[in-house]
Amino acid sequence: MIHLPAAVHPEIRINSYGWYLRKRFGCRVSKVNVDAGFTCPNRDGSRGTGGCIYCDNSSFSPESTQSHISIEAQMLAGMDYHRRRFGSQKFIIYFQKFTNTYDSVERLQSLYSRALAHPDVVGISVGTRPDALSDGAIELLAGIAREHYVCLELGLQSMDNEILAGINRGHTFEEYLGAVSRASGRGMDICTHLIYGFPGESRAGFLKSADMIASLGINSVKLHQLHAVKGTRLAEMYGRGEFVPLAMNEYVAAAADFLELIPASVTVQRLYGSAPLQIRVAPEWNLKNNQMWFAVLNELKRRNSWQGSKRFGP
Repeated sequence: MIHLPAAVHPEIRINSYGWYLRKRFGCRVSKVNVDAGFTCPNRDGSRGTGGCIYCDNSSFSPESTQSHISIEAQMLAGMDYHRRRFGSQKFIIYFQKFTNTYDSVERLQSLYSRALAHPDVVGISVGTRPDALSDGAIELLAGIAREHYVCLELGLQSMDNEILAGINRGHTFEEYLGAVSRASGRGMDICTHLIYGFPGESRAGFLKSADMIASLGINSVKLHQLHAVKGTRLAEMYGRGEFVPLAMNEYVAAAADFLELIPASVTVQRLYGSAPLQIRVAPEWNLKNNQMWFAVLNELKRRNSWQGSKRFGP
């Protein structure tokens, strides 16, 4: 019989974000995506143009989540969906598409306040880039965090500056470290987004990010495989043979390795990325998100291991 850390779910062997939210708020809490019409410094010319080589936000933008629809209407549609399908009672509004701190503090305050005005909303989650996080935006989020739940989601993707340059990311690992330093200790959760499978990346190189997550005290992670969708430069690279996607068993093994190395206190929000069939190019694993989620969890069970099992302490 194994004795799992208190933060780790006894059945799935990881500290899942949904379980964490249920314990924190005492009910089922769902994230509801909204598109507030932001752009990105890697698209408008301030940092670059064209965006990251893999980026196509339509791959995670439902029809009811479009910037021409008011955020209130987007919220209501998403909340109704989660109530009907999952029995959710409370909600976190997720400002997801593009860079959601990339505007004036006044506009950010208006948008965040509108999201928090609904009585069933317990907080916000804000997806952004480390090079688009002003001190004013941090102060605003820290102020909100005194009364509401706030999760700051920082897209890092890789801690290797050569990889970041190769994917046209437009920022450096050092800028990410600076953003984490400025936002830490301000009452908000910090989530880091990571991708595995970049051209030239080794599993050993990717797994260094687990030590980085532990050393910085990051609260939460999102992980997915590099995948190509139509209309992106990565899809063009795939067509020319310049991008060879990971095999599914390699990704599952690396994800399990990663989970074994991050502290049990870190909540896991995502373990796999997908795109609609009509725009999907590669890899073609023909799995739904929950199937891939359980493929990784079953690998942990097969190993008789769990999140943080290769790391001493919580």
